[in-house]
Amino acid sequence: MNTDDILNAIMAVDQALAAHEAEIESLDRAIGDGDHYINISRGSQVAVAMRGELAALSPDAALQKLAMKLLSTIGGASGPLVASFFMGMGKAIKEHNSSLADVAAAFAAGVEAIRARGKADLGEKTMLDVLIPVSRCFTELTAAGAEPRLIFKELKQVAEQGMLSTRDLVATKGRAAFLGDRAIGHIDAGAKSSQVMVSAVCDLALQT
Repeated sequence: MNTDDILNAIMAVDQALAAHEAEIESLDRAIGDGDHYINISRGSQVAVAMRGELAALSPDAALQKLAMKLLSTIGGASGPLVASFFMGMGKAIKEHNSSLADVAAAFAAGVEAIRARGKADLGEKTMLDVLIPVSRCFTELTAAGAEPRLIFKELKQVAEQGMLSTRDLVATKGRAAFLGDRAIGHIDAGAKSSQVMVSAVCDLALQT
């Protein structure tokens, strides 16, 4: 993974989020605070605007700079979580080279940082219901030496399955936790936006 890869992923994610604005907002209005898309989109746009200043940096430095900027600009619960993800990735990537297995390890470090910061885990109707299965699958497939195209196609499917799984879960975090069983039947907005972002990056990788 080089800095150009990061910048291209930022652009792909920004475009994908914009394309799914109505769906993400609708999901958040149903069981959330109604501000998830606004916050995550603000962060995405800030990241795009940083393209020039990130381009000259090494991947780890770019990820760390991005994390600090997002921490101060994304509102709600999303800010610290997204920043933690990039901080975790930045710390891990500088300890490795740039093989796909190294990228999977960095992604896993980022997801673990979210899990620790949010004090949440799999099965709690959050973005982690997408990110944890994707991370595990990414690690397993790269360790097995799977072909890159197969890996990214599989990650898209795992992200989709994780997002859909939140429909039948009871929320334990955020506003949705106060709804109890009434949140069942609704997909978590954070899980949806995470699925959109994972799919966007996978589609970008599949084009190369």
